[in-house]
Amino acid sequence: MRLEADWLKAPQLRAIFDMLEGAGHRVYVVGGAVRNSVMGYTVGDMDIATDARPERVIDLAENRNLNAIPTGMDHGTVTVISGDVAFEITTFRRDEETYGRKALVSYTDDIHEDARRRDFTMNALYVGLDGEILDPVDGLEDAIAGRVRFIEDAVTRIKEDYLRILRFFRFTAVYGSSAIDAEALAAIAQCLDGLDGLARERIGTEMRKLLAADDPSVALASMSAVGVLGQILPGAEASAVPTLVHQEKLMGLLPDAMRRLAALGGEDAESALRLSRSEAKRLTRYCDGIVSAQPPDELGYRLGVHEALGVLALRAAMGFPLPLGWCSNVTKGAKAVFPISANDLMPMYEGPALGRRLRQIEDEWIASGFSKSREALL
Repeated sequence: MRLEADWLKAPQLRAIFDMLEGAGHRVYVVGGAVRNSVMGYTVGDMDIATDARPERVIDLAENRNLNAIPTGMDHGTVTVISGDVAFEITTFRRDEETYGRKALVSYTDDIHEDARRRDFTMNALYVGLDGEILDPVDGLEDAIAGRVRFIEDAVTRIKEDYLRILRFFRFTAVYGSSAIDAEALAAIAQCLDGLDGLARERIGTEMRKLLAADDPSVALASMSAVGVLGQILPGAEASAVPTLVHQEKLMGLLPDAMRRLAALGGEDAESALRLSRSEAKRLTRYCDGIVSAQPPDELGYRLGVHEALGVLALRAAMGFPLPLGWCSNVTKGAKAVFPISANDLMPMYEGPALGRRLRQIEDEWIASGFSKSREALL
């Protein structure tokens, strides 16, 4: 298959190819850029694979007056700045030993060995500037079919890095469009204990990306069925997510990882997924909003349009129908400006009493549908 892609014509990329091919080396774009082009997704970073050793890459870059940064020499990676673009250039490698995320690697001139050390077949596609795709592990058909499949033995690939369990479900959510690979699920079921050794930050990063997919419902349901979801987030339940995703589409809402996480539930998600402080607060607002009795206009006033609509979508997913006029009322509340300030109540009220009185007046104003004037409230 020959790939037709505008990015193959980019002068920054062509400069990298000229540098390496001009010195007699083989060079390819590999991984995500090729996969995304084949599947019709937006292309981001472009990773480069070559038979040139890292020291050779640095010498060639310096001869071309390109900035070369030894970002991962232990793993054969040099970052070269071409124009305004940073390219990670990695020498063909094979794994000698693996230690979870880390590996002892040696260099090779065999592109097949380089491909075999990657995770999924769709990530082991290589392309030169002529657009001709090299497919050492039969990943092209998988990419076209939206089939996420481990390279060769799934258990072996997982034990090289247990984070690949979560990457499998994340890729399924983002790129999957066919039945989930049964061999992969069976291998994952055998390797669940490996999840316990993963850093929570890494788990949280993968889960954020998964939950932000257009529709993570199938991936989450499979995670739950095979035991992964309960392992990383005890008490989580995926059954409400499909309804939430459907409701989001009806309401014109973009995917929101914290909104989907609120639908999952679970014990202490903040710690389990190492949420940031702002993420944890947003998750709490969503969870509190589900069970609160606040009408749409008050939600709009207190949370703003985006989060207020998110709460209503969550309520609908939990079986509470949207009230009449929900959209206009959320907008009305979001635009409302409380006409009273603390200065208006001083010096009659001070300290904690000032705060309590201000909240009482605010509640009265909200209950009036934001209609009471400043004079009436005072």
